Amino acid sequence: MEANVSRTLIGKSLVIRGEVTGLEAMHIDGRVEGSVALPGQTITVGRSGQTAAMLISSKIVVLGQVRGNCQASDHLDIRSEGSMSGDAIVSRISIADGAFVKGNIDVRRS
Repeated sequence: MEANVSRTLIGKSLVIRGEVTGLEAMHIDGRVEGSVALPGQTITVGRSGQTAAMLISSKIVVLGQVRGNCQASDHLDIRSEGSMSGDAIVSRISIADGAFVKGNIDVRRS
């Protein structure tokens, strides 16, 4: 990530319910329920992060737990310690050995 890009951190003790929209990247270490739409940005679900939400962004990185659908216009990256239960619409996807994925994956070429 470039140094001049703003980034929001949702800390471990925070719970957010509702609709989150914006134009900056987000790192989730707490819990988010609802939807997160950050077009052109990166959403990172940290190791302690949990989402029960629809995630929409350019890039999504999963190290924690995602329950809900994901739309990544560029890349969905599910790391070895990450889990995702939900459907995904992506341009590119990488799933590390040891990651848990349950749902449909629709890879669309631009």
